[in-house]
Amino acid sequence: MDDKLNLSETEKKKIIELIKNNQPLPKEYLYKLYKEQEDVFLFWNGRNEQTTNVVLPFHSIEQIDEPRKEEGVRIKSGDLQFGLGFDAEGRQLKGWTNKLIWGDNKLILSSLVNGPMREEIEKQGGLKLIYIDPPFAVGADFSYEINIQNGEDQLIKEPSVLEEIAYRDTWGNGLSSYLTMLYDRIKLMSQLLANDGSIYVHCDWRVNSVVRLILNDIFGSDNYKNEIIWWYKDPSGQTTEFYKRKHDSILFYAKDKEYIFNMDAVRTPYSEGTLKQAKARATSFGRIVEVNPLGKIREDVWDIAIINSQAKERLDYPTQKPEELLSVIIKASSNEGDLVADFFVGSGTTPAVAEKLGRKWIACDLGRFAIHTTRKRLIQVQRELKKNGKPYRAFEILNLGKYERQFFFGVPSDLSEEAQEKILQRKQQKYIDLILQGYKAEKVNGFKLLHGRKYNRYVHVGPLTVPVTKSLIEDVFEECKKNLITQVDILGFEFEMGLVPFIKEELKSKGVELRLRYIPKEVFDQQAVEKGEVKFYDVSYAEVDPIVNGRSVKIKLKNFVTYYTQDDIEDLEQKMKNGSSKIAIENGQIIKITKSKNGILNHEPLTKNWSDWIDYWSVDFNFENKKEIIRIKTNEKAKDEANKYDQVWTGNYIFENEWQSFRTKKNSQIELTTAPHSYEKSGKYKIVIKIVDILGVDTTQVIEIKVG
Repeated sequence: MDDKLNLSETEKKKIIELIKNNQPLPKEYLYKLYKEQEDVFLFWNGRNEQTTNVVLPFHSIEQIDEPRKEEGVRIKSGDLQFGLGFDAEGRQLKGWTNKLIWGDNKLILSSLVNGPMREEIEKQGGLKLIYIDPPFAVGADFSYEINIQNGEDQLIKEPSVLEEIAYRDTWGNGLSSYLTMLYDRIKLMSQLLANDGSIYVHCDWRVNSVVRLILNDIFGSDNYKNEIIWWYKDPSGQTTEFYKRKHDSILFYAKDKEYIFNMDAVRTPYSEGTLKQAKARATSFGRIVEVNPLGKIREDVWDIAIINSQAKERLDYPTQKPEELLSVIIKASSNEGDLVADFFVGSGTTPAVAEKLGRKWIACDLGRFAIHTTRKRLIQVQRELKKNGKPYRAFEILNLGKYERQFFFGVPSDLSEEAQEKILQRKQQKYIDLILQGYKAEKVNGFKLLHGRKYNRYVHVGPLTVPVTKSLIEDVFEECKKNLITQVDILGFEFEMGLVPFIKEELKSKGVELRLRYIPKEVFDQQAVEKGEVKFYDVSYAEVDPIVNGRSVKIKLKNFVTYYTQDDIEDLEQKMKNGSSKIAIENGQIIKITKSKNGILNHEPLTKNWSDWIDYWSVDFNFENKKEIIRIKTNEKAKDEANKYDQVWTGNYIFENEWQSFRTKKNSQIELTTAPHSYEKSGKYKIVIKIVDILGVDTTQVIEIKVG
């Protein structure tokens, strides 16, 4: 085959001249720069043939084996779920654990494709089905409504800066940005997909034509199977300018010629007329009408209703899709026990349906609230299956933790821990300057641990890769005391459990007012920093009371304190029209601001009780029971991929979710005392309480007890 450029000598000279003069090439030359065998070449500004190949270790931050422990209810050792077996404490003994992963799906996909978890996926027979519903609306709104406990008002939770950055990266340069985002991710998905697997990509009229071109480019037009039309009825607005748009498209592609497809599992009922004809042995088009007892062959137009306002499955999540829609896809393109995935999981419909249908699953999303919504939904599914005596699997919540932060900061993940640490030391000042810039603090000199100043408060920037500890805070306090400094902010990505409120109260009594604030991941986006979009927020805390009776313990939630701020109240008031109202969040208070017709403002607090802030809480009654083990590449020269990785204890423990209570759309009440937990042996135990507030923000509290 001739691989020479399809260019004349004159054209070559013209191209060289244009490049020398820093002038753009005419588009007609683009095709000629590629090999002749391609009749059509899909090209856009930003296309890159090289996919991301970074490998970051996954951190397991929570494991949910059993939906919840009730008083007096214990699992018998040996009870089986898919033949897995659960121990007396409800922990899954073996087999695949489902994965709910929080983070950037490009980094997650790359780590799945190129990292050690790939081996685990292949042991399950590979990934058989991918369904994705990527964002396809220019100007999409990532905010969502939260019901206030007064039952009357709703708070609009604004999207996080991280979600806004993702949206900007997706649509910043219009359609070319969108294509770049999707192309890189779908190429990674194709590498992860089993040879007999398939992919369904959900889109609408805005992007379905270009998404199909991308899928043709990656999977080949020969592997295109259907454009499924999801036809729905909803009370959308009227228009006389064009026909009402009443459907979405779902593009269905196979990985290869041989692929899983179970038509008999998704047949549809025959019409009354057809059944009557079959019964009468009538003819149609010259043939006797016959029917299949399983039903009629499903066609590519699906009449499936949207989720109505009273439906049990409705979560009021903006992009939620009906379970019936996913049920058809999962039944048709996977078998029981197969592994399916959704890399834009949103409200969690794909894993919820997969769990009900006996499939294994992987799901991920960038949004904190999406992960929280999915976690609650999957626990409800587990509870339902358990109640009905049906099997279910454990699932774990993962993220990329400190390795994602190091990646954003430019520290290669494929180096040894020692080499990474050396790079971090060299970049330490650059890191501090970056955080100070995001915090809008000025740099100060002459101190060992105080890095900046914001107004009258000094600032310490905590480490990139490890939590801020009590000993570090005490060292900062000593420097403040020595220099007669009375106010200090300590910034960190993570904080040692149990610091708040005790360390704050202790240092305040000694003359230093301390604020602990989380550094958001958005700080690594220079554009967000320059625009002043990065928000640091205070560490919340809870007060809990252990009720000990012999070797039995109950945990009572007594108080929850948050300082979360979403809105600039003064700015909001200025923009409000007379005769309107807004719901705002400032310093841990949800406030209803009303502006009368005469322009008079009134503030009404809506969070009357501390418990109004709590959406979900859970307890691990024996926290240091399960070490967090991750696999890290230590031997690049090993021939076998499996031998390149070693298992390493991170120094952390996995939070095992043993009891939980949370609000749902149907039941807004939350329990504030756990069921009793019984310990087999007397002794000391560390209990960890995890709280998620109505905005999806986590708070962790730790206590130590003695039973016996």
